[in-house]
Amino acid sequence: MSGIGEILKAVGDFGTFQKRLVLFSVLPCLSLAFHQFCQLFMVPNLPHYCNTSWIRAVGPNLTEEEQLNLTVPRDADGAYEQCSMYSPVDWDLGSIVAYGLNATEKCSSGWVYPSAQQPSLLTEFDLVCDRKDLNDISQSVYMLGLFLGAMIFGPLSDRIGRRPVLLISIFLQGFFGVGIAFVPHFYVYMAFRCVVGASVSGINMTLLALATEWVGVSYRPRAVLITHCCFAIGQMILAGLSYGIRNWRLLEIAGSAPIFALFFFIWVLPESARWLVTKGKIEEAKKVLQKAASINKHTIPPGLLEQLKCETQAKSGSFLDLFRKKHLRKVTLIMSCAWFVNSLVYYGLSLNVTNFGLDIYLTQLAFGAVELAARISCIFLLQWFGRKKCQAVLLLLAGVMCLIIAGIPKDQPVATTVLAIIGKFAASASFSSSYVYSAELFPTVIRQSGVGLCSMAARVAGIIAPLIRLLEQYHRAVPMAIFGSAPVLGGLLCFLLPETRGAELVDDTRGGRPAAEACENANSSSENGQVKVKDGGQDNEYTKTTYF
Repeated sequence: MSGIGEILKAVGDFGTFQKRLVLFSVLPCLSLAFHQFCQLFMVPNLPHYCNTSWIRAVGPNLTEEEQLNLTVPRDADGAYEQCSMYSPVDWDLGSIVAYGLNATEKCSSGWVYPSAQQPSLLTEFDLVCDRKDLNDISQSVYMLGLFLGAMIFGPLSDRIGRRPVLLISIFLQGFFGVGIAFVPHFYVYMAFRCVVGASVSGINMTLLALATEWVGVSYRPRAVLITHCCFAIGQMILAGLSYGIRNWRLLEIAGSAPIFALFFFIWVLPESARWLVTKGKIEEAKKVLQKAASINKHTIPPGLLEQLKCETQAKSGSFLDLFRKKHLRKVTLIMSCAWFVNSLVYYGLSLNVTNFGLDIYLTQLAFGAVELAARISCIFLLQWFGRKKCQAVLLLLAGVMCLIIAGIPKDQPVATTVLAIIGKFAASASFSSSYVYSAELFPTVIRQSGVGLCSMAARVAGIIAPLIRLLEQYHRAVPMAIFGSAPVLGGLLCFLLPETRGAELVDDTRGGRPAAEACENANSSSENGQVKVKDGGQDNEYTKTTYF
């Protein structure tokens, strides 16, 4: 590929400049993992019962056990009911002891948590009984924030650049993340979490774009997936952090405050040279390219830099091109579906960590470790088998694991957890594959819009996933059956996509052809839907299949 592609080759595919850029993404990815799953540890499963302190007015010397015996009914197993109590009466204590209480009602004066040692979301905002569903609803509100972030920051990044959007997202995450620790009401908590979710989307997409657009073809999956490995490490750190800090407000501060350290990005973070060229900012692109080459200890031939003038003639893309152009419409619809089902099964497993029957901290640690293995494995799987096969097969495997879990009895926690770990491995690797695959399928001028749209589809699934868990009240197998069947369908659809392994990035929307071809109209020939392009005037050629 001539123009910007050839210059980036002269700069270096994965030199010191690109390695430094990947290193910059480590801390943001650690914080993303925290915000994604921290609420799982803020709502522990604690025994509770209604607050029946009214009886203290007539029996101040009652022990706790005597108070419960007189005011709280028992269930069929002999345990105290957690969501009902005997209706208060104005009798004296002797009459209550002699005749007992019969009429029951829901808890009217709050709840008591006898085993609670540190404040949690559950104890502070009473997320039990009729308010229990607020936990899953708040997770959906956070996912709504991810959706809004994808909808806002994707197109905004294509309009004003990757760098400013990343800086804005970092500020929002730090400010509202720390602010969550001081909220007085649960609905304010949900609103702040929604903003944090939007910032997570902004950080995630811009880091993906920068890693994709600065790194050479052969190193591209490695660069993107290294950041995903850091996300998995963040999950493991979360397990240890939440084990050591049981106060949910202190935990929120500990997980959110470090992001403020990334304000140094304002001095060191580079803009995408590809984006600058597509926006006609040639002089700025030359400066950042020369700086990158200098850091990599390479020299860009002066003649190559002059080719950037031709790129300014490339037709710009719009969000509508994703559906107006036939070749892009197919890619957009299938990849959006793949992201949707991938997100559904990923969060379906991740948010169920408290329901598999084993210790939540150990299970989260295992999930983080297996996700790290999945991200690392994906680097090699994408190179060995290509993007299409990996995306399809991994989705199928994740779906099958969930379908098997749906049929396992509840009293088999070990078998359920093992299958869930395998499913988490496949879903995590598939998610990493989809990031790389999507970034390669969409042209530079609308790459962030395309990835943003796919991310929006994933966030819709994220919103739905916690709500699907509510169907467990009808039958425990229903949620897992849904989480399993959707990725099986999505995996089959992925076989219809083109392969992008080893292909150069496409810059404009004209049928998948590089813009430089239209400018130079040389050193190329077309045969049977393939374009053969001379590689920088050398004898070797690469064959690039167009996306029709």
